[in-house]
Amino acid sequence: MKAFVGVTDEKWYRYLAARPGLTEVNFWRPSGGAFRALTVGEPFFFKAHHPLNRVVGGGFFSGFTQLKISEAWELFGEANGVASLDDMRRSVGRYRRQPIGLDEDPVIGGIFVRDAVFFPDDSTVDPPPGFASNVVQGKTYDLADASVGGYFELLIHRLIGTTVDIDMAAPWHRPGPVYADPRLVPQRLGQQSFKAVVLGAYDRRCAITGNRVRPVLQAAHIRPLPVGGEHRIDNGLLLKSDVHILFDKGYLGVDPTYRLLVSPRLRSEFGNGDQFYAKAGSRIGVPERRGERPRAEFLEWHLDTVFKAA
Repeated sequence: MKAFVGVTDEKWYRYLAARPGLTEVNFWRPSGGAFRALTVGEPFFFKAHHPLNRVVGGGFFSGFTQLKISEAWELFGEANGVASLDDMRRSVGRYRRQPIGLDEDPVIGGIFVRDAVFFPDDSTVDPPPGFASNVVQGKTYDLADASVGGYFELLIHRLIGTTVDIDMAAPWHRPGPVYADPRLVPQRLGQQSFKAVVLGAYDRRCAITGNRVRPVLQAAHIRPLPVGGEHRIDNGLLLKSDVHILFDKGYLGVDPTYRLLVSPRLRSEFGNGDQFYAKAGSRIGVPERRGERPRAEFLEWHLDTVFKAA
């Protein structure tokens, strides 16, 4: 198991600590640089930089993608650690050391952390062993290392709110209940993280129509949450809003080879749907990374349970 300690400013920490209802947060990077230090579900801690220089909280990594500032605000709002979109633009501009123009909407890196907890002033923690004062963005730790295992075990217990047995040398991930399901599922994301990473993975393009009009694109669950689905990128499709409805109602489906299926009932019930019949049998758009593509078992569930085959 690994953990990451990210460096943030005290203002971001204070803002979110005063809003305990915001438990899924965006630990954004002004440069937009990639983040590959953790797998989903591993612990992520927040350390305020000097002069505070303390670990002030943490949570569990829930995904990364690059977002325009406006998209980050749309998806996370105050969970970005600021009060408004204008404040966020000013904050990003300050870190980039130049103001952001009114017509600019630059890309930032979004590191999403779920089940976030912020420690009271009297219970913040010294930085972990070996954390140099000149570290700017953060540092990754292997928790199988005996020199840091005890330190992080205590912090993880504080995040969870209870004492559990954790093998620091083995993969371990925070349970994230969905509809009272307590299973340990490493791939599970937060709700807003799911929307953000699906948007990024599909390059802001509807998987079926190719539409790129951002306001009408939605992160769709292949297997919905109420029937055992989860916020997982391989349980997601980016779809235009009307296509999303047709998929959820079973008029559209996707087979495990990513070929579009169109129900005959779309024509028989509505006398419409020519744009979809023209695409039937063609391959939909899927993410470049294999691990981000729809999982076969979820697509098969949708075909068996939802799709109107006849």
